Amino acid sequence: MLAIMVLALLGRNDQGYWLLMAAFGASCVLIFAVPDSPLAKARNVIAGHSLTALIGVVFVFCLPVNPFTLGLATGLAVALMVLTKTVHPPAGANPLFIMLSGQGWTFLLFPVLTGAVSLVILGRSYHLLKTRWPKLTLKK
Repeated sequence: MLAIMVLALLGRNDQGYWLLMAAFGASCVLIFAVPDSPLAKARNVIAGHSLTALIGVVFVFCLPVNPFTLGLATGLAVALMVLTKTVHPPAGANPLFIMLSGQGWTFLLFPVLTGAVSLVILGRSYHLLKTRWPKLTLKK
């Protein structure tokens, strides 16, 4: 998908950071395939990813990684998204990935926040172009 390719080109490991993470693939499904879903709203995408990633990083620095803390972090992430009305299902993967890979504070900026904002902008741009593009009709 073009959005993933753009993020991969903009942020590459040889530059010292990535703008990609696996959960963004699932975010693209919502943003591009069901853009009218409440789960695909810009607020949900950006805040959902940011809040759940924050929980993951806090757990990395405060608690040992084990089955209990992995479950607790994921449960807290889901509860926080529900309480803040920013549910974005792909973001539920963030605490697990962050804890299992030992990510630090900079991960919140690159790729989480920067990548989520970029996906929203790319999605909005795509849908604006798509609705303005003339539709071809074939006569029978």
